[in-house]
Amino acid sequence: MARLSVGDRAPAFTLPDQDGKPVSLRDFAGSAVVVYFYPADDTPGCTKEACQFNENLSAFQRSGAKVVGISPDGAAKHVKFREKYGLEFPLLSDPDHRVMEAYGAWGEKTMYGKKTVGTIRSTFIVDGQGKVAHAWYNVRADGHAAKVLEALQS
Repeated sequence: MARLSVGDRAPAFTLPDQDGKPVSLRDFAGSAVVVYFYPADDTPGCTKEACQFNENLSAFQRSGAKVVGISPDGAAKHVKFREKYGLEFPLLSDPDHRVMEAYGAWGEKTMYGKKTVGTIRSTFIVDGQGKVAHAWYNVRADGHAAKVLEALQS
């Protein structure tokens, strides 16, 4: 599984958001975007992570960055998840894992001592020129949004 490093060109993507509208990486050209990959809507860790990104959304915006979450879940689950927690950033669907694989966010992982294949919780800051400015793999959900914000502000 390939992993992205700082300075790499971020893989281009176009995925549907919770409303079925296509969202592309190129839509964010000229400004930074936080692209974070998470396993599933409305699970404890993913909820904590999404809510912390949402709570800090105005700080992300002040730093010039947008936030986008990507999971294998479909639009209907994304709509319910956003409504339940008042999430104000787009959630994109990657059911065939192509984008996750391109970012190194899909593959073998160990969960509760067992090897499994799935989403590797990962986050990337992509700069306005489409390059990876920061990359985190196997992140802990709780407190991660604050670390990403700190990296943007430094």
